[in-house]
Amino acid sequence: MLFDGVCNLCNGGVRFVREHDPNRSIRYIPLQSESGRKLLQRSGRAPDDISSVVLVEKDRSYIKSEAVLRIMEYLNLPFPQLATFLKVVPLFLRDFAYDNVADNRYTVFGRSESESCEIL
Repeated sequence: MLFDGVCNLCNGGVRFVREHDPNRSIRYIPLQSESGRKLLQRSGRAPDDISSVVLVEKDRSYIKSEAVLRIMEYLNLPFPQLATFLKVVPLFLRDFAYDNVADNRYTVFGRSESESCEIL
């Protein structure tokens, strides 16, 4: 899971996922790190693109709302079922909502003073 390491919303999301990932399946890398930049490029994104959470799996990468829903599938109940339900919503609507939150995340939730998430 690639995330914006200075975004308070993103860091809270990482903490939430860690607490609800029973098998510890997900690993976390800030988008701003060297590893994060390399994985972004491997996923077909610009190495300095911090506009979206990215979930990188062996053979595929997910961005925006697809990444969030895929991450939910790794979590405890009821999150996998909620992800299945939310997939009924058309992608363009899900990504529209995602983009609105992402575009305003620093204004609403702020930025951390450090350059990476506290859990790393």
